Order: sequence, then C-alpha cells, then structure tokens
Amino acid sequence: MTTWIIGLILAAGIGISLGLMGGGGSVLALPILVYVMGVEAKSAIAMTLVIVGTVSLIGTIPHWRRGNINFKKAFMFGAATMVGAFLGAKLAFFVSGTFQLLLFAVMMIIAAGFMIRKSSKPTKPDNDLQYYPQPVCKYCWVWMLTEGLGVGVLTGLVGVGGGFAIVPALVLLGNTPMKEAVGTSLLIIACNSVAGFLGYLGQVPLDWGLMGSFIVVASVGIIVGAYLAQYVKAQQLQKAFGYFLLAVAAFILVQNRQVFTSGQHQTESSRQPEVQIAYR
Repeated sequence: MTTWIIGLILAAGIGISLGLMGGGGSVLALPILVYVMGVEAKSAIAMTLVIVGTVSLIGTIPHWRRGNINFKKAFMFGAATMVGAFLGAKLAFFVSGTFQLLLFAVMMIIAAGFMIRKSSKPTKPDNDLQYYPQPVCKYCWVWMLTEGLGVGVLTGLVGVGGGFAIVPALVLLGNTPMKEAVGTSLLIIACNSVAGFLGYLGQVPLDWGLMGSFIVVASVGIIVGAYLAQYVKAQQLQKAFGYFLLAVAAFILVQNRQVFTSGQHQTESSRQPEVQIAYR
C-alpha cells in the first residue's frame, strides 16, 4: 500500500511537470513503474505508452480549441511515426529489457542536455530551434518522414513520445509555426503511443488498474501544473529538471551496471581454461 501511494504521488508529479513546462514529465513514467512499482521492463514500457498517449491526447484539447493542430501534417508525419512505433515494439522482443532501459537512459541524457542548454540563455519561444541541428534540406518531406520513422522506432522501443524531436522536425522540415507544431506534436505522440502499444498487446502482462490510476492522477496533475504555470516561469524549472533527469539516467545506468561488468567476467572466464591447459 505504501509503495502504491508513493507511486501515485510521483504520477501526480508527472502531470504537474507536463502542466508547468509542457513536456518532460512523461519520461518519468517508465522509471517510476520499474523502480518504484516493481513492474518488469517490457510491461512497464507498454504501460508507459498508454499513460503517455492518454495524457498527450488530453493535452491536445486546449490546442485544438485554439486552432493549433495541423491535421494534414499530423497525418503525414504521424503515419511514419506510427509505423516506426509498431516496428519498434516488435523489435523490442529481440532485445533484452536491460538494453531497453539503457537506451531509455541515453534518451533521458539527450533530453536533459537540450533542457539545460535551452535554460542557460534567455530566448524567445520561436528561437528554441537554434539548439537543434539544421536539416539537410528545408521543407523536405523525405527527411521529415525518415525522422518520423526513426522517432517512432524509439517510441516503440523505450516508450517515450519523442516530442523533443517531433517539434523541430515539424518546424524546420515542415515549415510549421511553433505553437502549431507543439499542438500537432501532442496528437502525433498520442498516435505513436497507440501504435506502439498495439505492438506489445497480448505479448506482455499488463496491470490495467495501475495504468488507470496513473492516468487519472497525472491528468489531475496537469490541471494543477497549468494553474501554477501562471505564477512560475517554465524556464526557471527547465535547468533543475534537466539535472534531475540526468540523476535519474545515472541511477538507471548504475542499476544496470552488470551489463558493463559481465563482459569482463566472461572474458576472464574464457581465458581461464587456456591458463589451466598451459599448466598441464
């Protein structure tokens, strides 16, 4: 019961973070499920897709009311990401859960790097893209669909929405205004999550009650975070949250350190018979 309460409190933190900063909080769902609630990695990734997808879909409502969703671009880019997410989910059964967690930790480090760098200098919202690499060809749909496929594969593999890659792709490659790109990105993330989850459905055990409780609490957290956002500047929190993500990523790497040490043990054990033969 205590673990369940702690998990729900942290789930509320996911929603509050999303409400305050418009992103980032969803990456906390997977480590909470694995290391707090004790869910196996592959099941936790599938459950994270449901949580992230539902919360993202809820987040599209205010953007839809403001006319900040481009359904044509969401369909074109989302089609590629959905295919990638489904393939990524199927690919997940050819790798270990430990590998998925390590890949997730790397994604957290990259996301944290962007957040820390963006918060280090005051910028206007439309200038955030200066921190992203420029595309090979502007307004190039081939590159946009290629990136969409890659982002989708990562979504299916590790359960993250990939908004930090989708938004710049829509703006730099699709000539989409920033506000419209953010709203469209949330819709694409929701679609990705559905496709990725379908790839896991029936293949891993799922705790529907836990998923439902996380979604409800995180949704309430979004409302609270959106209210607090009018009193707290998101940029003030981005740097601290970025360092927090780095700490969580380091924790995941330490928890899975046996991957780095097992190779050494195997090398030493493989050499042992040769030593014994030499002495014989």
